[in-house]
Amino acid sequence: MAFMTIRERFLDCLIGSDVDKIPVCSVTQTGTVELMEATGSYWPEAHYNPEKMATLAIGAHKIVGLEGVRYPFDGTDIGQALGCEIKNGTLDSQPSIYKSPCQTKEDALNFSISENILDTERLSTLLDATKIIRGRVGEDVPIIAGMVGPAAIATCIVGVTNYLMWCITNPEIIKHLLKIGTDICIDYSNALFEHGADAICIPDSESGPDLLPPSCFETLFLPLYKKISSNTTGPMILHMCGDATDILDSMAITGFEGLSIEEKVNTKYANDVIGKRACLIGNVAPVDILLSSQPSDVIKDAQRCMDDGVNILAPGCGLAPHTPTKNLKALVYARNEYYKN
Repeated sequence: MAFMTIRERFLDCLIGSDVDKIPVCSVTQTGTVELMEATGSYWPEAHYNPEKMATLAIGAHKIVGLEGVRYPFDGTDIGQALGCEIKNGTLDSQPSIYKSPCQTKEDALNFSISENILDTERLSTLLDATKIIRGRVGEDVPIIAGMVGPAAIATCIVGVTNYLMWCITNPEIIKHLLKIGTDICIDYSNALFEHGADAICIPDSESGPDLLPPSCFETLFLPLYKKISSNTTGPMILHMCGDATDILDSMAITGFEGLSIEEKVNTKYANDVIGKRACLIGNVAPVDILLSSQPSDVIKDAQRCMDDGVNILAPGCGLAPHTPTKNLKALVYARNEYYKN
């Protein structure tokens, strides 16, 4: 097979084309304390400053060898742009939402967004970081932007308790908020593509079976994901935390090119269910293996993933901030050694 850049390999994998070897990267957050120390770009500033965000994100590629640059490092940007009040986070903890803009059903039903949401400070930071990253890494490295999905956006607007309750008792409220979230995802994704992103990863576990019955995925969320995938201009990846086993078949028909799963899902089973309908991404355990174990354990778990047929080798979820660099390098080493045999 002819020489492939890591960007070509990544994009070809997402559309199901043959590649010389599977990519090894992360489609979820990559900021760690050791990488902050190595790059000189630290949380919480790297969440809010596009130059620092770019520097830390590129570190996972330059220092570790992950075959892609993934940013940002948290999921509060859209929420803050919509009026959520957030805690800024610390060196080793991500920003978090502590107050949602809608506390009542009436507030939620009347909630709307401004036409210039992409001009808000947090989203502008991401768009600026995209251009900076592309300028620094050139055209041969894939850039993966992350944003929360419609279910997570609805949760940001009304809070977890109201979201879960109203999904059952007042679905018309949730449908209104999900439409808002879907429109944001489409517009924001396309803006990121225009600024140089190669793929968008949407974590949206608030739609998954860890929180709601699997039937809700079919009725509430599947149509929204289909709308997103058919109205965005580049490859989309859906990430689902928790045990997504019961919705794998539905995830495979969302139209998203990539599906990222946690270690709670059996990769062999997931591969059998998904087949050629999407690119399977995962699922080395981020806490039990990458954070808490030794490089030899990382290599063993990575080999399991590859034996089970993942199309892109990656952590099963965002990296814990204290994940050691030696374990991330072991992930890359495992992929390289696998293709020597």
